[in-house]
Amino acid sequence: MPRNSDLLSSLRSRLTPLENHLIDGYVDGRVNRREFLRHGSVLGLSLPLLGRLSLAAGLGAVPTMARAGVQPGATIRVGCATPVSMDPVRLGSPGGVLLVMQVGEFLCINEPDRVLSPCLATSWKPNQDGTVWTFVLRKGVKFHSGGEMKADDVVATFDRLADPNSASPALSAFRGILQKGATRKLDDYTIEFHLDSPIGNFPYLVSSDNYNTVILPASYAGDFETTWDGTGPFKIEKFDRRRGASFVPFEDYWGPKTLPARTEFVFYDDIQPQILALQGGQIDVINTASALDSVALMNDPAIDILAIKSSGHMSIHMRCDIEPFNDPRIRRAVALCIDREKLVKGLMKGQAIIGNDSPFAPIYPSTDPTVPQRMRDVAQAKELMKAAGMEKGFQAKITLPKQSELPAYAQLVQAWVKEIGIDLQLQVLDWKSYAGDAKYGSSPWLDVPMGMMTWGNRGVPNVYLASSLMSTGTWNSAHFKNEQFDTLTKGYIAALDLEAQRATAGKIQRLMLEETPGVYAYFWSYLSPVKKGVVGVKPNAMGQLFLQGAGKA
Repeated sequence: MPRNSDLLSSLRSRLTPLENHLIDGYVDGRVNRREFLRHGSVLGLSLPLLGRLSLAAGLGAVPTMARAGVQPGATIRVGCATPVSMDPVRLGSPGGVLLVMQVGEFLCINEPDRVLSPCLATSWKPNQDGTVWTFVLRKGVKFHSGGEMKADDVVATFDRLADPNSASPALSAFRGILQKGATRKLDDYTIEFHLDSPIGNFPYLVSSDNYNTVILPASYAGDFETTWDGTGPFKIEKFDRRRGASFVPFEDYWGPKTLPARTEFVFYDDIQPQILALQGGQIDVINTASALDSVALMNDPAIDILAIKSSGHMSIHMRCDIEPFNDPRIRRAVALCIDREKLVKGLMKGQAIIGNDSPFAPIYPSTDPTVPQRMRDVAQAKELMKAAGMEKGFQAKITLPKQSELPAYAQLVQAWVKEIGIDLQLQVLDWKSYAGDAKYGSSPWLDVPMGMMTWGNRGVPNVYLASSLMSTGTWNSAHFKNEQFDTLTKGYIAALDLEAQRATAGKIQRLMLEETPGVYAYFWSYLSPVKKGVVGVKPNAMGQLFLQGAGKA
């Protein structure tokens, strides 16, 4: 029996059957502590209540972010990529995402430990089947322009993003789920999202995980670079599109006091100048650097590297509708050639986790850990090639963007598949040429027989499954059409219960091992190099950087 059983019973009396079922799993060991905290936060259990439940069950306190030892009044200098767009509605570039979130905020935050914490919303709850989610908004939040944030602003924000004519990247998450007009005001501090279909992990879609969902005034007219009007801890001081930006504390911020006196962001077109600037003392933080780029910093005693496990990955897709990759045996043969351990230890310098050819990363509580791990097996790959009538091999071409470690990864794949007779030629394009307009028929990414793509971190795999693998997916580069997969994915997305999610995830994972529309060989860690002595810098795996608690030790 858990300790403090009277307190636990008292707390449980306030909860729904679904929430109590999660606690049952926690108490009897079917759900571990990390899964309990993370899934409890999705269902809307507050962090204080989760902490009390955890203690009542005798399983330890919820960790908190400490500010002790941080000296206020510092200037924090950050190196980052040059931003492309500054309009939060159409935001997509890493530099733009980083800058906008300095002044803007979200309903909730996907923390580095992947637990959702309240921000502009103080609580949220689903109805019985997950088709309606109710959010209670924080009172007394001021925009930098002076007005109070209320439900009208939140409704207008999501109507803007869900508008099919908005061209917002947020549509990749909202299409078929949230329509314009489906976000409704109940009163000034309460809203409801009425969804097209049940969604068990919906709060992630309106959190910092979906970087377009910065809450803007209802009157927003696309003039963000002029107004920089948000609710965040910093307000704009100066912005030069070519050089950088600086921010100072917002005096009327609703949250804890902002510690830095000033933050400066220096723009770079490449990572190497950022590394030199960090080593030379011109900047204090690099927002993000890949493992391959960070080699020079890993043994530098003057640098700390903040590492966060993520679901970010480099996928290899194979067109399931054209020869030779229309035969799943060929696709499995390619996957069996990949040396995943060598990729993680060598190419990624240990800053990654081995993948199992589905987007269900090990960090997800819903990932089924009992699914057998695919490992390198050249003998089996050769048998599959023979069974497919390709024992003599064939020629193929893999097309990819010149981005991060992708070219080096492709060269390794080229050498590995040669062992089973595949003569793989590499075509490396610049990013703009590779992506095109991201539409079928006019994008090498979506049209080539075999290609590679970078997918950034997401708190839940919904976007990966729906956008890149479902038959109707916007970015289904493998042209994978499988009714069973579509049905299972819809069931997974709809499930509110963690155990139901995991059971369905296991079926999807096994189906993907059989069909192998793509290779998911590893999930990288998100790295932020920081000058030693600079503390309180809080990155997350979405490329966002929380600096309100930063300073010098």
